[in-house]
Amino acid sequence: MLNFFLIYYLFMALKNNEGVLLINLGSPKELTKKSVKEYLKVFLSDDNVLDLPKILQQLILRLFILPFRPKNTLEAYEKIWTSEGSPLIISTGSIADKLSKKTNWNVNYAMRYEEPSIEKALHSFKEQGIQKIYVISLYPHNALATTVTTELETILVANKISPDFELIFIKPFYNEKIYIEAMANSIKPYINDSKFDKIIFSYHGIPKRQAKKTDETGVHCFSSGECCEIVSEGSKDCYRSHTRVATSLTAAELGLKDDEWEIAYQSRLGPGWLTPFTDKRLKQLPHEGKANIAVVCPSFISDCLETLEEIDIRGRETFTNAGGKNMTYIPCLNDSEETIELLEFLVKAS
Repeated sequence: MLNFFLIYYLFMALKNNEGVLLINLGSPKELTKKSVKEYLKVFLSDDNVLDLPKILQQLILRLFILPFRPKNTLEAYEKIWTSEGSPLIISTGSIADKLSKKTNWNVNYAMRYEEPSIEKALHSFKEQGIQKIYVISLYPHNALATTVTTELETILVANKISPDFELIFIKPFYNEKIYIEAMANSIKPYINDSKFDKIIFSYHGIPKRQAKKTDETGVHCFSSGECCEIVSEGSKDCYRSHTRVATSLTAAELGLKDDEWEIAYQSRLGPGWLTPFTDKRLKQLPHEGKANIAVVCPSFISDCLETLEEIDIRGRETFTNAGGKNMTYIPCLNDSEETIELLEFLVKAS
C-alpha cells in the first residue's frame, strides 16, 4: 500500500483543468522615476503593508514618501537592473518556465503589485479552461505584507473573473524539510572552502505590531524572550517565529555551532521594527572581531532590490567601511534545481 501511494505521488500529474500560479511581490514596470513612483504608491497603499488608519497612511505616503523616495529608489534599481529588465521578474518567470518544463503542468506567474498582474494570469487560466489553481506565494514565511496580502488579493480578483475558480493556497513552507535542505545546499558552496567568522541570516523586517496581529491568542507575542520558540496558537502564524525556526533548522542542517550564525532584520521603514537591524550589525561585527562573514537573505526565493542593492552593495560597503575584510553574499534560491523540486513537492503534497 505504501509503495502505491509513493508511486502515485511521484508521478501525479495535474488534470487539464488545473494549473499553478506563482506570485512574487512586485517591481516597477520600467526603469523610470514615474514607474517607480507608481509602484511605491500601489505597494504602500496596501493596508497590509502600511497598516495605519487610511487617512494617516495616505498623508504619510503623499507628503513624506512619494515626493522624495522615488528618486532614491530609482537610483537603487539602476544599480541592479539588467538589459532584460527587473531581476525579480526575470527570476520569477524563469522559475515558472522551468517548473512547467519539468512537470508539464500549466504554470503561470504574476506580481502582487504591478505587472505581470494577478488579473492577467487568472484571465489566461480562464481562457484555457483552468478552474483549479494551486497558488504559491514565493515567500517561505507568513507575513501580512507578503503571503496574507497575496492570498486576499488573489481571492478578490478571482471572484471578479470567474465563479468557477477553485483556489488552493500553498501554506508557508519555512519548516518543510525539502526547503531546509535546499537552503543548506545553496549555502554550502560558499562556506565549505572559505574561512568565515559568522553567517548572518538577514530577513526582511516588519513592524512588531504586524507580528502581534498574527497572534490569534492576543497575549503570546513578545510575552517572553522565548515566545517564538514555543509551539502554540500564538506563534504558529508569526513571521518572527517562522524566521527563527527556519534559521535554527538550516543551521543544524549545515552543522553550524551557535556562535557561528545569527539572525538580523533589514529594510526597516521606521521605529518599532524587528531587531537586531542588519545594517547596524554589519557596522558592529568588525569591532567584535568578525572580519570575515557571509550573508544570506532567506525571506526571498528570488534576488531583488533588497538583496542585490541593499545587502550586496550597500551592506557590503557598510561592513567594509567599518573595518570588515571579506563579506560573501549568498544568492537566493532563484531558479535553481532545488527551487523547482521544492515547488513541485509543495503542489503534489497539497
